Amino acid sequence: MTRTLARRATFSLAALALTLGPAAPAHTSETLPPDAVPRTGTGRKVIGDGHVDLGPRFDGGTWTVQIRDDTTRPATWRDTSDVVLQVKDTARTQVPEGKTFAFLGDPGDDVWLLPQAQRDGVLWPGWNSQDPEVVARVGREVNWQLTGAEGPGDFVLFLNGSFGTPKVVFDSRRKAPQETGIEINSHVHGNWAFTEPGTYLLGIRMYAETKDGERHDSRRTLRFSVGPQNPGQAFAARSTGDHGPAGDGTEQQENPGGSPAALWWGGGAAVAVAAAAVALVRRRGRRDTGSSPDTERSEGTSDD
Repeated sequence: MTRTLARRATFSLAALALTLGPAAPAHTSETLPPDAVPRTGTGRKVIGDGHVDLGPRFDGGTWTVQIRDDTTRPATWRDTSDVVLQVKDTARTQVPEGKTFAFLGDPGDDVWLLPQAQRDGVLWPGWNSQDPEVVARVGREVNWQLTGAEGPGDFVLFLNGSFGTPKVVFDSRRKAPQETGIEINSHVHGNWAFTEPGTYLLGIRMYAETKDGERHDSRRTLRFSVGPQNPGQAFAARSTGDHGPAGDGTEQQENPGGSPAALWWGGGAAVAVAAAAVALVRRRGRRDTGSSPDTERSEGTSDD
């Protein structure tokens, strides 16, 4: 990405696709810089720039999904309820001509994009399974589900494969839960796209089986503030649905950013996720909601 593009308020999605081809791999098994003393931070924080990762860890022996905040030194793990991920208006771009990015909207439509490759002044979120205890105790992979979402527009998480060809991981217009696998000791980045400004609530679930046969399960809600609004207001957002994005049924929405369109889904057929170009993200079928955690041994809890 050139300095000129990095300084512009908007940037070309087509140019981004060319930038994010084979020269910019989405995955690495390189271990993240270790914390001097791994810790969970306290207090609320809006993060709108720099690197963060979503991932599972054993916090005091309990499996949980948290956000690793690399904007501090040493890095700080934070509970998802304490974090708003800000998608600044500098991340706004337009859907280009052609069919390649038609899943984001019509040509010329605005879209707010946190790109797979790092860009100055824009948040760079990824996901990892590199917590030392997770690496030591989980045999193969962590299962990651998108369990629900609410917001004023659509949300899509996609990866750029060979020659910038997009591979969709999660899409709010499809049935849920949607699922993918995260190989142990992997660190991945993708493109997080939002089609309207406002507050988005994304329900996520990460679960795995450890080598001793124990099942561990954690459900959380991610809060994104998209566009020029005050990001702090996203902390007050609650779900309007009968079941919160995290599946706990406790959230009540407080009109986040305009007229939110509820994006609710229930179990269904398989959905393709990443392909060979992004081999560490395994192709997995969505699981029916009825097979979710009632029969599993769970250590995690919902935070929202």
